[in-house]
Amino acid sequence: MLNKILVPQSVAREIQSMIQSGSLKPGEKIPSQREFSQKFGISRASLREALLTLETLGLLKTEAGRGTFVAGGPSSASTHMGPWRYSDSYSVFDVFQTRIMLEGQMASLAAGRLMANQLDEMERLTRQMEDGWAQQDLLANVEADLEFHAIIASACSNAMLRALYDSVREQVTATQRQPIPITDPARMRASIAEHRRIIAALRSNDPAAARIEMETHIRNTARCAGLEP
Repeated sequence: MLNKILVPQSVAREIQSMIQSGSLKPGEKIPSQREFSQKFGISRASLREALLTLETLGLLKTEAGRGTFVAGGPSSASTHMGPWRYSDSYSVFDVFQTRIMLEGQMASLAAGRLMANQLDEMERLTRQMEDGWAQQDLLANVEADLEFHAIIASACSNAMLRALYDSVREQVTATQRQPIPITDPARMRASIAEHRRIIAALRSNDPAAARIEMETHIRNTARCAGLEP
């Protein structure tokens, strides 16, 4: 399972580096999946997962009948999010609404259970988010965000809620990536500040504050995506 997760991440990082270095230029059509999968020595399924991640982050765009192109990266004026991959089962609105209820409660139940080293790690991940955004390393930014939320979920005292979170984690993490193409610097600064308020509430062992800060953070992220759950 670990390798299945890490291979697409590693390839996505290599392709992002190619875009940042100019090896793949804005507007350029990327090589075919057959050629790219051979280049990286991976399956086409793993490559498709990597490409989908980069498309969701706004680094690539797919045009029907033409192929996949470099979108120009986050410095270009993106005005819409990438395709929502779970549209056949749940809307983005449904997932954000569920996140508010689920992660708000889990944050409440994690207060008083997180170890000092876990809280310190959450501080480090928040700095990684900040640094990743400043360097336009969107993968580092998002990976830090995913791990931040996962640490809180892991400390929730309710085993059934932890199991529910795991069962919908793919959809949850998709909503963490989805707004990135339309996130402006002011919203990212606000998001990072919200993370720090969540940490402060958890350090204070304050369940009510942890719930409020988490719910506020997810609502604000949903608003960035143009939703009002």
